[in-house]
Amino acid sequence: MKNIPLSRAKHILTLVIFVFSILISVNQSLAQQYKIKTIVIDAGHGGKDGSTRGAYSTEKDVALRTALRLGKAITEAMPDVKVVYTRTEDVFIPLYERIGLANKEKADLFISIHCNDMPVYSQRYISGYKKGKKGKKTPIYSIRHVKSTSTRGTETFVSGSGRIDEQDDAIKRENAAIFLEDNYKENYEGFDASDPESAIILSLMKNTFRSQSLKFAKLIQDQYVGVGRINRGVQEKSLAVLARAGMPAVLTEIGFISNPAEEDYMNSEAGQTEIANCLLKAIQAYKLSVEI
Repeated sequence: MKNIPLSRAKHILTLVIFVFSILISVNQSLAQQYKIKTIVIDAGHGGKDGSTRGAYSTEKDVALRTALRLGKAITEAMPDVKVVYTRTEDVFIPLYERIGLANKEKADLFISIHCNDMPVYSQRYISGYKKGKKGKKTPIYSIRHVKSTSTRGTETFVSGSGRIDEQDDAIKRENAAIFLEDNYKENYEGFDASDPESAIILSLMKNTFRSQSLKFAKLIQDQYVGVGRINRGVQEKSLAVLARAGMPAVLTEIGFISNPAEEDYMNSEAGQTEIANCLLKAIQAYKLSVEI
């Protein structure tokens, strides 16, 4: 091995240190320049995609009112941030257009607002009796469709890669809006809810902002917990609306519309204000952490 003169070695070391210091300076400069400038707020569902409902209200309407209230709160508290809505009225917006708008606007955050629901299941019950042979009473069985009304709480999702057959009913319900679109096969590259390979497609489209999305999602859940809401946690799921996000993106379920108490809360002035404030505080905390 050829020996390098000491003076030359010192020169090389000095050069390396100089280049390294420049790189650090550039990275710090970029970090200092980064600001949360644009936030896209997505009111889930809308128009013909609006079958989820409680005793007297629909998810699409509650989500829209919450989204508009949040947008107003952001504008008042953070006037330097641009707010963009995916919808401001009861219209159907394809899932790919929602995140497409966020990418087009070069958004720094994407928040999709939804209400949770419990699945309907069949229950066999005795609806009456009839006289059988020898006058013996025989029960008459009927089927009724019911759902749990006791489940409650909040949860926030980020883009993940779970298998289709392992997805719970909430995720299947959110992805079901795909099939209301005229060209869903072209828009989602042949997505088929019954085909496990479709999970791989969504996984490949998964955004590169996983850690930031998880961080933001946790901040949202922390705010919910701070006002006494039940915490159902942060989860990674294969959600079509988040799959192509070019920014940190979350879908937050603000409560169960199938739970009478939570339906009342989400429809009340106090509940709407509290939910919007939770989301606003989470945004402010996230903004502060990434702009330092």
